[in-house]
Amino acid sequence: MPSGTVGRLLLRGLLAGLIAGLVAFVFAYTVGEGPVSDSIAQEQAHSAPAGHHDHGGGAAAGGTEDATAHEHGADAGGGEEEPVGRDLQSTAGLATGVLVYGVAVGGIAALAFCFALGRVGRFGPRATAALVAGAAFVTVYFVPFLKYPANPPAVGDPDTIGKRTALFFLMIALSVLIGVAAVILGKRLAPRLGTWNATVAAGLGYAVVMAVLAFVLPPNDDAIPEGFPAALLWDFRLASIGLQVVLWTGFALLFGTLADRALAPAAPAAERAPLAAPAV
Repeated sequence: MPSGTVGRLLLRGLLAGLIAGLVAFVFAYTVGEGPVSDSIAQEQAHSAPAGHHDHGGGAAAGGTEDATAHEHGADAGGGEEEPVGRDLQSTAGLATGVLVYGVAVGGIAALAFCFALGRVGRFGPRATAALVAGAAFVTVYFVPFLKYPANPPAVGDPDTIGKRTALFFLMIALSVLIGVAAVILGKRLAPRLGTWNATVAAGLGYAVVMAVLAFVLPPNDDAIPEGFPAALLWDFRLASIGLQVVLWTGFALLFGTLADRALAPAAPAAERAPLAAPAV
C-alpha cells in the first residue's frame, strides 16, 4: 500500500477514534459514573480515619483496576482536601482520558487495518475494519479482562498498583502476540484445511494458549472487601465492558465508512464530466 494512502487512512483512523471516543465518553458519563460514585461512597463510609485509597478513572478507560491512588485527608475530619474534585474527575478528567484513549487506539487500529487489508481474506474495507476492531477488542481488552477484571475504586491496595498494572499489560502483550501468531497459523493452514477449518483451528489454538497463560500467571491478590455489594461490582464491570464495546463498535462503523470512501476507485473522466446540453 502506498505511503500516501497509509497516511490518509491513519488520519481517518485518528478522526474515527476521536468521534468514537466522544460517544464512549457519553456512555461512560451516563452509565459508568454511577457505579464509580457509589464505590467511592462505599470506600469513604468504611475507610479508616486516615489512609490511602485507590481512586482511578474507573470505567473511563475500561482498563485493569483503579489507576491512581491518593489520600483522603478530608475524611479524617480536618485533613487536606482532594487535589482534584469528583466533579472535575467525572467530566473534564473522564473526557480527556477517553478521548486520548480513543485517538490512540484509532491510530494503531488504522495501521493494523493497512496491514490486514487483502491479507486476511477477500474482505472489503468495511469488513476488514470490523474484523480489526473485533480482534482488537478481544485481544487487547476482553481476554485480559477475564484474567484481571476491572475493579471499582473501593477495591484494591494502593501499594499493589504497580504490580497489578504490570500484570495487566503483560497479559495484553501476550494476548496480542498469540493473536498475531494465530492469524499467521490460520493463513498457513488454509491451503490444506480450507479457510473455515483453518480459522476455527487457529481460534481454538489461541483460546487454549491463553487459557494456559491465564492459569500460569499470578492472580490478583487484592480480594473484594467483605460486605462490598456484589450488584455494585457487577454494574461497574458491565459498564467497563460496555464502554469498550461502544468504543470499538463506533470505531469500526466510522472508520470502515471513511476507509471505504478513501479507497474507492476514482470515477472515469467520462462519468465525471457534466452532460452536454441538448442541441436545439
